[in-house]
Amino acid sequence: MQALPIIELRRIEANIIKPIYEEMVKELGEEPARRILGQAIRRNAIEQGRSLAEASVEPPGIAAFAGLLERWKVNDALRIDTLDQSDERFDFNVTRCRYAEMYREMGLAEIGHLLSCNRDGALCEGYDPRLELTRTQTIMGGASHCNFRYRWRGEEAG
Repeated sequence: MQALPIIELRRIEANIIKPIYEEMVKELGEEPARRILGQAIRRNAIEQGRSLAEASVEPPGIAAFAGLLERWKVNDALRIDTLDQSDERFDFNVTRCRYAEMYREMGLAEIGHLLSCNRDGALCEGYDPRLELTRTQTIMGGASHCNFRYRWRGEEAG
């Protein structure tokens, strides 16, 4: 059985989250609703990172992690330009993000970063604490592209 494309999984999740989030905003206010949603999704992303690492036949590292990116690209969900890839780094720009487009179409642009973008660093945390992500801009946040810069800190970190 083929796994559901991640963009479709995110669409299903967003359809479930949207009315719950709207109710949380009514009951608690926007700030607490966003905080709770962000915390829950962050915990989920850490667990997803752990699961991906455990399921991998390759030892953790940049090459193995970079191979996982294909899952997020299915159905032309992301278009990327790879800038640099080695054992210590993986740098790329996302030039089209259908996740951002989808959240806008669903009326969820104001929390799209919580539903997708904020998962990225937390996923690294769960995958392996030696993997770090630096990103200073996203399409979801209004930039022309997302700048992903992954670094593998090596064995001495932990």
